[in-house]
Amino acid sequence: VEFDAVYTAEDIGSYKPSGRNFEYMLEHLARWGVEKHEILHVAESLFHDHEPANRFGIANCWIHRRRGKEGYGATRDPGTMPQTDFVFGSMAEFAAACTDEFSQAGPPV
Repeated sequence: VEFDAVYTAEDIGSYKPSGRNFEYMLEHLARWGVEKHEILHVAESLFHDHEPANRFGIANCWIHRRRGKEGYGATRDPGTMPQTDFVFGSMAEFAAACTDEFSQAGPPV
């Protein structure tokens, strides 16, 4: 896989769940012509990822690895449950759904 850019928390100078990370992402993706409505934030932590994604109006996909288990694992309780657009039990489930969706969509226009 070839990446156009890689940004780390150290580069940005802040760590999740800081809104600065999302501001930085949006600023830099805009330089590539990517608009907010084209972004899907895929992550596990409701507190560190989905709550800030909600604040910024970014679509998100929760990888809910603890489905059926109590608690939040190594992440903090988010307090209020953030809105999630998609939920999968694993990255493998997410990848399979993406493959299925792309195969049904046909070639890009």
